[in-house]
Amino acid sequence: MSNPNWTTICPLDAIVPGTGVCALLGVQQIAIFRPRLNDELFALDNIDPFAQASVLSRGLLAEHQGELWVASPVKKQHFRLRDGHCLENGDFSVSSFPVRVAAGQVQIAV
Repeated sequence: MSNPNWTTICPLDAIVPGTGVCALLGVQQIAIFRPRLNDELFALDNIDPFAQASVLSRGLLAEHQGELWVASPVKKQHFRLRDGHCLENGDFSVSSFPVRVAAGQVQIAV
C-alpha cells in the first residue's frame, strides 16, 4: 500500500487500554485493539473465521512468546495482532490493516 487513504475512526481515548473496539468501514467490520496504555494499535478483520461471527473485537488480549494475540470469545482460537495469523491453524488467519494515531485520532488505511 504505497499511498493509503486514511479514515478517522475515533479519538484514541475512546479505546480503553487492554481492550478492542469494532469499527464499520463500508460493509467491513474491523477490530481495533489497544493493548497498552500508549498509542500502539492493531487492526484485524472482526469476523472469527471458525465461528463466522463478528466477535474478535471482544476477545481477550494476551501475550505469548513475546507476541500479542487476541483469543476469540467464541471458540478460543488465537490471532496474532500484528498480522492476523491464527496460532491453531494458519489456514484460518484473518486480514490485518494499517492503523495509526494522528492528532489524537485513530485512523485506518483503506
